[in-house]
Amino acid sequence: MSTTGRFFRPFFINIGLCRMKAFKVILLFLSVAAGVSAQTNGLTDMSRSKFSRMTNTELGSVRWTNGFWGERFSVFGETTILSMWKTWNTPEVSHGFRNFEIAAGACPGEHWGPPFHDGDVYKWLEGVAAVYAVDKRPELDRLMDYVTGYIARAQREDGYIHTPVIIEERNKGIDTHRKSHPVIGTGVGDGNEKGAFANRLNFETYNLGHLMMAAIVHHRATGKHTLLDVAIKATDFLCRFYETASAELARNAICPSHYMGVVEMYRTTRNPRYLELSENLIDIRGMVENGTDDNQDRIPFRDQKQAMGHAVRANYLYAGVADVYAETGEKLLMENLESIWKDIVTRKMYITGACGALYDGTSPEGTCYEPDSIQKVHQSYGRPYQLPNSAAHNETCANIGNMLFNWRMFQTSGNATYAGLVENCFYNSILSGISLDGKKYFYTNPLRISHDLPYTLRWPKERTEYISCFCCPPNTVRTLCEAQNYAYSISREGVWCNMYGGSVLKTKLPGGDKVKIVQVSDYPWDGNVRLTVEAAGKKPFSLFMRIPEWCGNATLTVNGERVNGTLAPDTYTEIHRVWKKGDRVELAMPMEAVLMEAHPLVEENRNQVAVKRGPLVYCLESIDIEGGKRIDDVLIPAGIRLTPERMTIEGSPVVALRGTALLAENAPWEGTLYRPAGRANRKVNIRLIPYYAWGNRGKAEMTVWMPVVK
Repeated sequence: MSTTGRFFRPFFINIGLCRMKAFKVILLFLSVAAGVSAQTNGLTDMSRSKFSRMTNTELGSVRWTNGFWGERFSVFGETTILSMWKTWNTPEVSHGFRNFEIAAGACPGEHWGPPFHDGDVYKWLEGVAAVYAVDKRPELDRLMDYVTGYIARAQREDGYIHTPVIIEERNKGIDTHRKSHPVIGTGVGDGNEKGAFANRLNFETYNLGHLMMAAIVHHRATGKHTLLDVAIKATDFLCRFYETASAELARNAICPSHYMGVVEMYRTTRNPRYLELSENLIDIRGMVENGTDDNQDRIPFRDQKQAMGHAVRANYLYAGVADVYAETGEKLLMENLESIWKDIVTRKMYITGACGALYDGTSPEGTCYEPDSIQKVHQSYGRPYQLPNSAAHNETCANIGNMLFNWRMFQTSGNATYAGLVENCFYNSILSGISLDGKKYFYTNPLRISHDLPYTLRWPKERTEYISCFCCPPNTVRTLCEAQNYAYSISREGVWCNMYGGSVLKTKLPGGDKVKIVQVSDYPWDGNVRLTVEAAGKKPFSLFMRIPEWCGNATLTVNGERVNGTLAPDTYTEIHRVWKKGDRVELAMPMEAVLMEAHPLVEENRNQVAVKRGPLVYCLESIDIEGGKRIDDVLIPAGIRLTPERMTIEGSPVVALRGTALLAENAPWEGTLYRPAGRANRKVNIRLIPYYAWGNRGKAEMTVWMPVVK
């Protein structure tokens, strides 16, 4: 297949000249960055994206002060990132950082660990940079300097960086500082399977995507170019690769984190070559022969209307395409994203916002796209409404990908539904991936754990400090360390309040006026939110207050006077005025525990209910059932009264729910598959805890969905 034409056209006729121009553009951009609007320093920078409604607040402009997120951020920022650094820096446990030391020539050795370990280190480093942006602790700056120094030394002169290949080259005596290498254009099966991009299971582009994001966050948090220079060289290498590679070799891009990374590199450097690469990456997926749903390349993206295949790779792809749309405005991209999004949230997503029901299964879309082609898939979306509880895979990375997808959809639209799903993922399917002490992790997030399950699932039922597939822990760390960057957004109209919690926002609006807002709230335990304006310019601007979908009777006041109008659930309410110091906005959102039911086609949840209070999904652990009864013995009365109760788990304050349920009185199930239905007359006291907090008090059974008695 030709490597020129529509999909593989060269970006520039004179590559050498282009590189020089690009370098000058980058230097010019970086030299004037201080004079650009502060919103260019956000987690993502959509300040100049033509098809974005808003952009992130700049890194460091939002600080959690107290309450839920303040307590969690102190754990993540003070315990988690350093605990993970101990893991990286203990070669007997993990070679994540040691691989960079070997690749840099600092010590001898062999590569050890999965090929995506480089990306895991980059994710962790991004989390460290996000914490540093808030608290400016010198020891974190020194730690980042130390790590980035080895990363920079490990990079080849031509920009390529992937420690498995570079370590092998060093051990073979190949000079990694040569400007050109023979491995770039080779194909699979020519004896060079370990060369650059020769093996799609090497996860090179996945690692590069996380390098790009880590470098950008590090640069925006510190002002330093050390890691950004590495990312620029790596992105240039990627551009050259796609300009010269065969179609077969170009498809070797598993788990497309680099879609988001390449677009953000364009936003950072304004190098048009990077934007064109991001568009071509979508085109390339339409050229692959014999593609797979696992790699999201069997069906060209512009033909995809439903979610399919490996859930992490799918959600990363959707988030990356949303980034491309924000820059290009291609209507078909957004039409497909909206169709896929609807398929996820109405037929394939768990109540917690988790995605990827199946560890192993078959592609649900074979009968839709290719009637004679049904493929085996892995860690993937299942059929519509196929949402098992005990066997739910729900990889934390997929849940993070769902959040990133919804966040970008929100930024391009201002639709509160997307922001609500961002919140849902944070509270219920991302926080669940880490222990309350900030040191142990889940890879999967099932909604039910039973001691009687007669088979072993792929991953441990308890959180552990280190697992062989370590992609989720650092992804969880960087995402939660960045949560404050999702609390507010900035648009031409004003400030959007997305996630509530005790915080301080200090920023500039697009017109240049300085704004400082202090928020006091015990959310998500309490629905009362108070915002006090401590600084504002003379020009009017709007505050957009999000009314969550679960809140049907919110009230809103400004300086004690009620705001007129309908505060509809799942919308933003706009307050437009000239603000002055001392102005006070108060939002009251009554929180009641609500029994939730699933669509009747979700067969495993028929005649069962889950419990939500505010944004939180709750669960029942066996240790919270009176008398030590099993979770299978508990039935929930339809009219149950659940009373909030404050408690502490692993040093972290939570609000539990107490109530009286019923017990099923039957003989044991051992050796029995079916039996006559029994009665439930005996009462039993139960306590429900937030789902994210389960598994922090030792081994226990757990369930989110429980049988209901009407």
